[in-house]
Amino acid sequence: QVQLVESGGGLVHAGGSLRLSCAASARTFSSYAVAWFRQAPGKEREFVAAIRWSGGSAHYTDSVKGRFTISRDNAKNTVYLQMNSLKPEDTAVYYCAAALYYSDYANQRDYDYWGQGTQVTVSS
Repeated sequence: QVQLVESGGGLVHAGGSLRLSCAASARTFSSYAVAWFRQAPGKEREFVAAIRWSGGSAHYTDSVKGRFTISRDNAKNTVYLQMNSLKPEDTAVYYCAAALYYSDYANQRDYDYWGQGTQVTVSS
């Protein structure tokens, strides 16, 4: 079992930055791949970024490449999403998710555990 808690969301102006954190309870957290998804009002939840167990392989949706960076600190059982050059279209609830195994890093159905979400709002 893995319990995930997101934090770090808030209100920022366009061009600003935020760092989201996903803290996990599992002792074996380093064995899990972790991803960030987001959901804006009236829209479906979409993939944002994913990182493997080693932290050496990261994936991003095209709209955030070059602006967002996913990283992890296994010693702290925490995954981060550094978000720079934020745009109003980044406004959403951001969720972290963990999977022991997955076939498609962007498929939310491949993730077994989810956090409660943290709100990110970017004003123009």
